Amino acid sequence: MRKPEALGIVEPTRCVTGSGTLCRVEGSQARIGDPRGRTHVERLASRDGYFQPESVIRRVGNSPLVPLLGGGPAVLLQVAHPLVAAGVVYHSDYRSDLWQRLLRTLRALYLIVYGSKEEAESAGEAVRAVHAHIHGLTRARLGPFPAGTPYSASDPDLMLWVHATLVEASLSAYRRFVGRLAPDEEEAYYGGMALVARLFGLPAATIPAQLADFRDYFDAQLAGREICVTAPAREVAALILEAPLPTPLRLLVPAHRLATAALLPPSLREEYRLRWSRAHALPLALAARSLHVLAVPLLRTAGRISPPKLGYATS
Repeated sequence: MRKPEALGIVEPTRCVTGSGTLCRVEGSQARIGDPRGRTHVERLASRDGYFQPESVIRRVGNSPLVPLLGGGPAVLLQVAHPLVAAGVVYHSDYRSDLWQRLLRTLRALYLIVYGSKEEAESAGEAVRAVHAHIHGLTRARLGPFPAGTPYSASDPDLMLWVHATLVEASLSAYRRFVGRLAPDEEEAYYGGMALVARLFGLPAATIPAQLADFRDYFDAQLAGREICVTAPAREVAALILEAPLPTPLRLLVPAHRLATAALLPPSLREEYRLRWSRAHALPLALAARSLHVLAVPLLRTAGRISPPKLGYATS
């Protein structure tokens, strides 16, 4: 495996303890500030973080189509693990705070990839602090897990699955909607995401060493009994696919729904009851092409508009 420095990655040299200077945790909410006030263009050229301007993870992250069209599949993959779904449904007000929750997650990822080392460590610390509050026992049988099964957002096995869904969804979205990465570039991206996972608290020994090992792990998970769509997962999926968005972003909805169905593994797509056929491929390609042009101005406009409140029943 190539050395991290050759991949545009700077290895962490210390752990953060105590209160972060850029993040403050209040209850289960993390707030991340940006005292440097740098523009995105300045951050793209910065070299004071864990990732360098030439790193593949920055190139992939700089395409808005990756989070816009890969975010849905990533979330649905995550909650296809029943214990991850339990943590989401039992411990977050995702019905009424979906928009802000997604923005907080993207903000933390953004600061780790494009921020200084201090910003990245503080963002990771905030995520770890939130995870520390998410644990309990399942209230009903969920797939192979009986009622009373313990779960924790800090469980390395669950953290690894969440990490795996981010890697898989991002690479799949980039490959389908942006362009192909060479094998060594995919390996470099995987190495960068492993560093992100460690900053989020995943033990290094838990992470598959190379991309081939990761693919073996991911395929084994899909083939096993644990990954299955339960009622809580369908509840989250309904919100992801039907949640009202700020007016400008409603233009993204058809592409978002089609991309979610297209990028999910066929077995899970069927369990979520999402429709997909070859006839959907052309509309998705055309929608993605339009989004490539419209995504940045739409996101800038949406950032100034509050989304409509969700009115979902809680039963």
